[in-house]
Amino acid sequence: MLKIYGIDLSSPVNKVRFVANALGLSYEFVRVNIMAGETQTESYLKMHPAGKIPVIDDDGFILFESTAIAKYLIAKNNSDLYPSELKAIALEDQWIDFGSFHIGTAMTRVTFNRVLAPIINAPVDTQSLKDGLAFLDRFLPIVETQLSKNKFLTGEKMSLADINLLSILDPAEAGDVNLSGYQNLTKWRENLMSQEFYTKCHKSFTDVLQAMKASLQKT
Repeated sequence: MLKIYGIDLSSPVNKVRFVANALGLSYEFVRVNIMAGETQTESYLKMHPAGKIPVIDDDGFILFESTAIAKYLIAKNNSDLYPSELKAIALEDQWIDFGSFHIGTAMTRVTFNRVLAPIINAPVDTQSLKDGLAFLDRFLPIVETQLSKNKFLTGEKMSLADINLLSILDPAEAGDVNLSGYQNLTKWRENLMSQEFYTKCHKSFTDVLQAMKASLQKT
């Protein structure tokens, strides 16, 4: 059986889970305890030499990096979540990269400083947080404009680019990122978050975060 290694609060991990759910795959979600060093063990480092998440084990085939994993699962299952025609591939990759490198980088700064740092007692980098918010103000309007043209990022059908961006923006509420001013983005996001591929993973990122905090308070 397919195994997906990761944690519930990781956007890259959840991207892989969203894709697997959208494809209707059966899989085992193997939760790893990063704080306890489980990603730095000899056995784990054989799967991912950098000790990162996610990793999949597909009946002995080991693969890391979330987008590579997503494309592999889509191709293996002959899904149209990722296109096959050259120009369509280029446009798909354009929006995947835009989401990951611009919005994803910004959200990582915000999520770490507003969500994760207080949990792990790490210092807040105020400049990093400020930069992250500024990047979101710069780049989210570009997505808003794109979604005014199409129902989804690359057209009228959901694709990997949408799942990628959805996973990146999943911590928005937890990180106090206000998306209400982006009407098209909000409508797009609400649509995707109502679908089974998302709800099979969790009701919301905030619910998972609150459950984790409650668990930590008991220990």
